[in-house]
Amino acid sequence: MHPGAWWIWALGLGTAASRTTNPLLLALLMAVAGFVVATHRTDAPWARSYTAFVKLAAAVLVIRLAFAVFLGSPIPGTHVIVTLPEIPLPHWAQGVRIGGRVTAEGLLFALYDGLKLAALLVCVGAANALANPARLLKSLPGALYEAGVAVVVALTFAPHLIADVQRLRAARFRGRPDRGLRGLLHVGLPVLEGALERSVALAAAMDARGYGRTAQVPAAVRRTTGTLTLGGLLGVCADTYGLLTAAGDSYGLPVLLAGLGAALGGLWLGGRRTPRTRYRPDLWGVRAWLVAGSGVAVAALMIVAASSDPAALRPGVVPLVAPTLPPRPAAAVLPGLLPAFAAPAARRTPAPEESS
Repeated sequence: MHPGAWWIWALGLGTAASRTTNPLLLALLMAVAGFVVATHRTDAPWARSYTAFVKLAAAVLVIRLAFAVFLGSPIPGTHVIVTLPEIPLPHWAQGVRIGGRVTAEGLLFALYDGLKLAALLVCVGAANALANPARLLKSLPGALYEAGVAVVVALTFAPHLIADVQRLRAARFRGRPDRGLRGLLHVGLPVLEGALERSVALAAAMDARGYGRTAQVPAAVRRTTGTLTLGGLLGVCADTYGLLTAAGDSYGLPVLLAGLGAALGGLWLGGRRTPRTRYRPDLWGVRAWLVAGSGVAVAALMIVAASSDPAALRPGVVPLVAPTLPPRPAAAVLPGLLPAFAAPAARRTPAPEESS
């Protein structure tokens, strides 16, 4: 399976999550991502990062609710849960409060908002757990080789960090605590040092093998490459804003197509500076098309559903009503399960047999 297909699938689920605040739809998206990860995650170090992303998503949700409790919410409400002591603030801090009334409407709004960010983190964690970062880096076009050394350090740091934490906890430090603040002090420094050393060693090995060597090209080609790549990336950024906000629905798709075309042209020209051969290149086969297409289908169907029935995807909190699961948007999430059946099964290392 091409690693880029997993990232396109995960980004499609993340785009769908960004279009809704319905907690039932967000829970369905996270369940789809979790099911695919459970069926296709390997025993590799980067595959263990999914649990860390789930914990990070839960922490973000708790922090968002804590902010709503102690700093208030912009949503007016009449159902008061508790009234906290309010700290008086100077006149220049009008509109900001610490403490005061905590309403059910404000908490529900914070819960919906935090769940959307948590779903995005879960989708990104699914891509990190399923896509091999080294193979993904090998598939980058030649124009991005210089940035590839920095990317490989970033992509391998978090998986190695989690692997070192598990290894050091298994060792138990010969009776030293591995949890709480004291455990963090004992484990943190060796973990950070080991993960960074592995990542830097991999980057040094890549540089020693000629990674990123460039050839001579005319100055006009270099200027054209920079213009096309920069213009294309700016177009993609503008389209990202259009996907995340309802105001950009009218220009999102045209700008996306123009930006992608310009960026691909710039990358193709930039690739001429780095001639190379690939050993066992990852082929984009039928299964990769199915995996990537399922993520794109989920994003497209959710965008259409958000345009046709926005009230179902963004339930209100004033008045206080229970959210419902709209059938059409819920059906739009189901194509995200296709990788669980279309992608090749994960290869897990068999556990060693115990000696009798």
